Amino acid sequence: MNKQHRALFLSHGGGPLPLLGDQSHLEMVARLHDLAAAITRPSAIIVVSAHWEAHRPAVTSAARPALIYDYYGFPKESYAITYPCPGAPQLAQAISRALDAAGITADLDEARGVDHGLFVPLKIMYPAADIPCVQLSLVRGLDPAAHLALGKSLRSLGDQSLLLIGSGFSFHNMQAFFAPETDESSAMNHSFERWLLETCSDTNFSEEEREQRLINWESAPFARYCHPREEHLLPLHVCYGFAAAACTNHYELQILNKKSSMYLWEI
Repeated sequence: MNKQHRALFLSHGGGPLPLLGDQSHLEMVARLHDLAAAITRPSAIIVVSAHWEAHRPAVTSAARPALIYDYYGFPKESYAITYPCPGAPQLAQAISRALDAAGITADLDEARGVDHGLFVPLKIMYPAADIPCVQLSLVRGLDPAAHLALGKSLRSLGDQSLLLIGSGFSFHNMQAFFAPETDESSAMNHSFERWLLETCSDTNFSEEEREQRLINWESAPFARYCHPREEHLLPLHVCYGFAAAACTNHYELQILNKKSSMYLWEI
């Protein structure tokens, strides 16, 4: 694989709040600024967002994708956010071919725009909106092994300097975000985060062991408290499938009053 490829799992926060100056997202915004400055500028970006599920993998293929404001109840300015990034139809076709070569049938979707799992973090990281972007869906059923396989299939992509972003959230229990913090809820949040950090970063694990831990993530401490539904975790599986190694760097932070994390692989 080209040594300039990178994979980044990021916790993308609550809807458009990172772009609205929300205090509970300031650490996240600062971290994304730092990451964009630290890594090589990519020639193209592939985003696997927690906010798109399809019956089988689908890839945006429009030359100029529209924005999907897939959040509700936010201030008026939330629906005037712009991010006019170019699409990458040739990259979308290359992704489709790579998946097909791995025995995974994929669809090219020229009609679908990009959701806030793409445009919110990328507006922070690359505000000029001048890097071609495509979005790759999750697969309904949310099978962790299938999402590892998605990432593995992307390893065959060519020589360009790609950034694969898994845009999710290492903690995603909507009720807990709005409930009073207790010693018990904090302990459950922190226990799962320790497990996730160990899984992604501990070089004592073989890659087979690391993969099995991710496949069996529901066995982690308080897994279903932290992820009642796993769509915000599985973008990490795609990133790990692509990288097949312990992460190069990890970042621990507070978002919406919860301990959260991000993981970077430089391949």
